[in-house]
Amino acid sequence: MGSDKLTELGIKKAKARNKKKKMFDGQGLYILLETNGSKYWRLKYRFNKKEKVYAIGVWPEVSLKEARQKRNEAKLILKSGNDPSLVKKNQKLNQHIQHSNTFGSISNEWIEMKRKEWQEDHSNDVKRAFEIHLLPDLGHRPINEITSADLLMVLKKIEDQGKYETAKRARQKCEAIFRYASLSQRCDNNPASNLKGTLVSVKPKNLKYLNPKDLPKFLEKLNEYKGSILIKYSLKLVLLTLARTSEIRFSTWEEFDLESEEPLWRIPKERMKMEREHLVPLSRQALAVMREVRRFSHGEEYVFHQLYNPKKPMSENAMLSALETMGYGSKITVHGFRSTISTLLNEKGKNPDIIERLLAHQEGNKVRAAYNHAEYLQQRRDTLQWLANYLDSLNGSTNQEGLLEDEEKLKIRLGGNLY
Repeated sequence: MGSDKLTELGIKKAKARNKKKKMFDGQGLYILLETNGSKYWRLKYRFNKKEKVYAIGVWPEVSLKEARQKRNEAKLILKSGNDPSLVKKNQKLNQHIQHSNTFGSISNEWIEMKRKEWQEDHSNDVKRAFEIHLLPDLGHRPINEITSADLLMVLKKIEDQGKYETAKRARQKCEAIFRYASLSQRCDNNPASNLKGTLVSVKPKNLKYLNPKDLPKFLEKLNEYKGSILIKYSLKLVLLTLARTSEIRFSTWEEFDLESEEPLWRIPKERMKMEREHLVPLSRQALAVMREVRRFSHGEEYVFHQLYNPKKPMSENAMLSALETMGYGSKITVHGFRSTISTLLNEKGKNPDIIERLLAHQEGNKVRAAYNHAEYLQQRRDTLQWLANYLDSLNGSTNQEGLLEDEEKLKIRLGGNLY
């Protein structure tokens, strides 16, 4: 049978008006003309005594020259005793598997899995960090081909930007991802685990905190703060409970028992840094704060919500912005208040074990820690009540709700804008 009968110009002019039409080039290669104008390259061949058709591509994306080259490749596969259609199918399957086994696809799979146990903000932060620092260099790479040297080069680029803690966290996350890929049999080793000790270890800076002797001035400024009432109350709750910022921002109404004779804030383990449930006894002053918050909060879920969207928790920077407005922007952090109150309690001779439990720090004995979330609960309640009374005395208050203002006075002072 003759070959190379077709030309690019002839293919361009060819049309199928009423029904499909085949134009043969030779050696089984032909172009199938559809009535809608589409033109498909096909190769007719026999394998195991059965006539079959091999799809080569679409003209003009696949030119005549390219179609002939693919025909010749298919003929070589036939001579080797294999079916070119099956070989092509396996190649596509391998390409799909290879693509699904890239560092980018597996890291995304791992992050989506971890979303079930992480807070949404944290999940988004991790995903964004990967997109910025890791995926540009590693995202397209098959995970089984990435070496410790490859990963170290990327981590050192992060360090070169002065982001030492980011590089450290990235290595830790990568170690977890390679472990996940290994368990699912998509890689053979864990190059991240080999890099322990190879990154710059920066001693963490102490958080800026307020000296306890400066508390009276701060309480005075807090009372004079003219911004959002919910932000103001959130700062008061930090002082009265020693809770972390995130624990307050994401608190929900169902966590609070405000009607009991011994009111309690029960923070679930999913929201705790140490992943253990934390019980916070509420002093009379803390209870009064929460009852005031209930009057002003419109959130059905989040207690401290965003101003214009009650369905979302207060923003991460809301309390920091309030401190800046009060003149403390470069001097203290919200988290630093935990150090302030801890220092105060230690100076006043309070039990160090009680203070550690108020701070929800890690218990050295993990087995024991699983059972002691309620340990010293009454002592903690007594200590927090002492703290609230002490803050009242610094604030010049004589009643148990001294940290609060009358609603009518608030309305007058804020011009009727309670939010």
